[in-house]
Amino acid sequence: MKQTSTEAEQFEKIPTRIFDSADAAARTLANRIAEIIREKAGKGEQAVLGLATGSTPVRLYQQLIRMHKEDGLSFKNVVTFNLDEYYGLNRDHPESYYRFMQEQLFSHIDIPQENVHVPPGNIERKDAFGACQEYEAAIKKFGGIDLQVLGIGRTGHIGFNEPGSTVDSRTRLVTLDSLTRRDAARDFLGEENVPRYAITMGVGTIMEAREIVLLAWGAGKAGVIQRAIEGPVIESLPASMLQGHAGITFYIDQAASSQLTRLRYPWLVGPVEWTPRLIRQSIVWLANHVNKPILKLVDAHYGENGMSSLVTELGPAYNLNIRIFNEIQHTITGWPGGKSNADDTYRPERAEPGKKRVLVLSPEPQDDVLGMGATLSRLVQQGHEVTVAYQTSGSLAVSDEEASNATNIILGAASLDPANAHTSSAFASQVKQELAAKGTEPSDSKSIRQLKGLIRKEEARASLKVCGIAEDQIRFMDLPFYENGRYRQFKPQSVDVQATVELLEAIKPHQIFVTGKLADPSSVPAITYNVFQQAWDSLQNAAWKQDCWVWLYRDVENPCEVHEIDMAVPCSPEELSKKIEAIYQHRSQHNQNPLSEGDVREIWQQAERNNRTMAHHYDALGLAEYEAIESFQKL
Repeated sequence: MKQTSTEAEQFEKIPTRIFDSADAAARTLANRIAEIIREKAGKGEQAVLGLATGSTPVRLYQQLIRMHKEDGLSFKNVVTFNLDEYYGLNRDHPESYYRFMQEQLFSHIDIPQENVHVPPGNIERKDAFGACQEYEAAIKKFGGIDLQVLGIGRTGHIGFNEPGSTVDSRTRLVTLDSLTRRDAARDFLGEENVPRYAITMGVGTIMEAREIVLLAWGAGKAGVIQRAIEGPVIESLPASMLQGHAGITFYIDQAASSQLTRLRYPWLVGPVEWTPRLIRQSIVWLANHVNKPILKLVDAHYGENGMSSLVTELGPAYNLNIRIFNEIQHTITGWPGGKSNADDTYRPERAEPGKKRVLVLSPEPQDDVLGMGATLSRLVQQGHEVTVAYQTSGSLAVSDEEASNATNIILGAASLDPANAHTSSAFASQVKQELAAKGTEPSDSKSIRQLKGLIRKEEARASLKVCGIAEDQIRFMDLPFYENGRYRQFKPQSVDVQATVELLEAIKPHQIFVTGKLADPSSVPAITYNVFQQAWDSLQNAAWKQDCWVWLYRDVENPCEVHEIDMAVPCSPEELSKKIEAIYQHRSQHNQNPLSEGDVREIWQQAERNNRTMAHHYDALGLAEYEAIESFQKL
């Protein structure tokens, strides 16, 4: 276990480096790997690397490829061992980890193919144990792993070591956790296509590496990262076992670090500079911690909970309480577009212009109503000109079963009027044949993707109709990075940015609602957010931009906390019901979507619970009691 480096890190049992971005972390690790490779080459030795798959290490591999092409880094003396492989997949299967590594790294560098080792996935069950022993023997033959790269799953798994794995486990055949399979469902175009088994290095195998670096990006990983770093070592959280390794370091971005004590509760680990945002954060925490409304906090509460310096420097408690109570109260508004001809001194949105042009950007259909369905309805009711733009079609999130059902409906409708249904009937028949031919392959033909896109678009129209938005106020951008790519391998280009620039210039909005800032960098929300940000930055000379405010809405898995909120929009019971109805129109997306292990709900239930929970938080702090609240941050 590590020695504490600083006072701020005193609760952390694993050395952790926090980077401004995933790219910055990837560059640092790539430099460390290059150092090992060159040091070994200088001694005439081979560098043995343990590698991971999934979206997390892709940026690392891009850096290694760049260093090979631009800096002359050679991989001829490198031997690699991958963590895991899906059981039952051929090496050429689009989702096999062997193929992933070839596409993401090996085919772009000069590593000898005989030096590449990936666990065998397509072997007979009776041969699995022997193959796993051979894999262990091969690692020992090359002297063990010099540096092992890891990612982390939402269950806390490393490799495919699911909860319950032991610290002495070795390379073996494992059954995949249901949450792990659901997380992979989009890669395989449906959970039914995800393998139930995998071959993985064991925790014991991983712990024998001389050096280990675990990478994690995005707010979705913040909770499991905090538990792995600061919590006890438990088999239900395999990553926590890394606390026992002498050469372990976590490389994480700002979003993934947000639950660590030094960032979430910095006043508990040492002296702090009391900024306005930190004051609000600490007092909200204190009120929740002692179970008191803000206005009932007293000096003793501050002193007994590590916040005496705040009272000493800026108190007394009564003044602090009033200040923060008023700040939070001023975030509440029933007028998310601003209230015309009203005093907006303490309102989150300005009063004028009274009728605003509002642009809501939604990464995929449904993200908009999940995050702000009730606010959408209220903006329309209050007379604003609301445009919703779906940045991608969302076709990759539609199962084959849904597509097959759609072809049956089209063919059934065509049979009612054969004389005028030739084109639609022919298209549906073609898609039906292609669906039957593809089997369980996680790749769709152009026709299948077109049909799945049509399903999502029709659902979006029905959803926005519930919110009162007319069809001529809906834009389907179909950004090329999505239409020409697939999950984990999207490559946004300048054409995506240009399409966004053209949309912004056409609407010249006074308000923009956007999401994805804190998401995993490889996810669709994060990519679309970055595309928007590039477009926004390129319009710095646009006159209309000076009058435009940008608001961030959050996804259901990472809702705002009270201290982060700049605008809180209350929802009446009727508005909350309408929001749920709007979400429910996205019927192709109805599935169990767990937030975490053992927490399984339909996605509309997640959204409803988030909004009700936020209202409860405001009530507990002593503010007005509402049915539900949608929350936003000003960018």
